[in-house]
Amino acid sequence: MTIPPIGRVLVLTGPPGAGKSTVAGLLAQELRPSVHLRGDDFWHVIKRGSIPPYLPEANRQNEVVTQVFAEAATGYASGGYQVVADGVVGPWFIDRFRDAARARGVQLHYVVLRPDEATTLARATARDPDALTDPEPVLDLHRRLRDLGTYEPHALDSTHWDAETTADAILNGLVSGAYLM
Repeated sequence: MTIPPIGRVLVLTGPPGAGKSTVAGLLAQELRPSVHLRGDDFWHVIKRGSIPPYLPEANRQNEVVTQVFAEAATGYASGGYQVVADGVVGPWFIDRFRDAARARGVQLHYVVLRPDEATTLARATARDPDALTDPEPVLDLHRRLRDLGTYEPHALDSTHWDAETTADAILNGLVSGAYLM
């Protein structure tokens, strides 16, 4: 795979249980040099005063964390790394990444994994108990990502795909520029 002279950021998003972290790990293994940033890690570093990010009162916290996430991702990319940033980054937060990418002169790609609701719920509730497994916020996030408006071309229905097939489809999209912002 040909690597651009400056790095790029791929924001890989979707509801909990969509397979973001698994697919991001596979992508990071294929891209060179690569960095895999897990959005959850940016929330878990808040030790006191953390609010579960799916609650409405977490909005200000989520804005700060997303900005830090975007700055870290584009910082690595400006150093020549291929960054796979996985986390729940809906259209309501993608501008933070877009602005940071423009400021640093790096490419930004955006992919929304969107398996159907039943598949998402089954995957999410079967995860490790440290992950978000509560059906109510999982389904709420799925519904919020159902209609992406102008970002709809960035959605992938991964309902019937395994992680490898999903990663291959994303790699092909990166090469063709299908997910470029």
